[in-house]
Amino acid sequence: MTAFSKGKVEAAVLVAQRWILAVLRNRTFYSLNELNQAIGQLLEKLNNRVMRHVKQSRRELFERHDRPALKPLPISRYEFAAWKKVRLNIDYHFEYEDHFYSAPYTLMGETLWCRAANATIEVFSKGKRIASHVRSCVKGKYTTTPEHRPASHRAHAEWTPSRIIAWGGSIGPHTAKLIEQVIKSKPHPEQGYRSALGIIRLEKRFGRSRVEKASEKAILLGSPSYRTILTMLEKKMESVPLATRVKSGSESEQQLDLLSQDNVRGKSYYH
Repeated sequence: MTAFSKGKVEAAVLVAQRWILAVLRNRTFYSLNELNQAIGQLLEKLNNRVMRHVKQSRRELFERHDRPALKPLPISRYEFAAWKKVRLNIDYHFEYEDHFYSAPYTLMGETLWCRAANATIEVFSKGKRIASHVRSCVKGKYTTTPEHRPASHRAHAEWTPSRIIAWGGSIGPHTAKLIEQVIKSKPHPEQGYRSALGIIRLEKRFGRSRVEKASEKAILLGSPSYRTILTMLEKKMESVPLATRVKSGSESEQQLDLLSQDNVRGKSYYH
């Protein structure tokens, strides 16, 4: 801000203080509307007052110089939006606040820009908007546009359900079965790829034997998910035997309750 414009602003503040604030300083107002009405009356009087050095009022100067240059207000009100860099996974979805939104599968692996407004989620590639979704607050779920999926006749040669299941089979048969259940549990197979690959990557962290045991137990509990496997491994509960073979939902529910408790690690943890 230049010294000239800064001086103009400070002078305008001083005028408002003298002709509005000073006049109202001893009055008591009981609502914001009442205060605004009083300010509006004094502001109208100030704007219509003839200034000595220009022999015109602020209203006259506004009508002559400013109003002709004004443009119409935007049709829609300004809406705040947050921007975030996102990456399109092999399931052609990107994540924003734990919800997954689709984008054209041809952009898999690329880094995109996500614009999150109150009601919409938009995604941009190289400055061009390529997808738009209604914003969702449901965590862990998917919002998918069918046109973003690859056509059946040109499905991914590299990423297919059978290949990912076979990859899980390199850990063990229970892991393969678990991954198959994860993929089948989704409306579209690709939506299970993220969880399936997450389970496979757990082998590097916890070892093949533990992941296979955790997969077997998760199947028995009827909870085929990445979160169940990860929690079980972190709490060293994959080797804790079930009290009985699961014949009803009660045993399964008890075990799942234990997995949801952060302070339970399993008896093997203390040996």
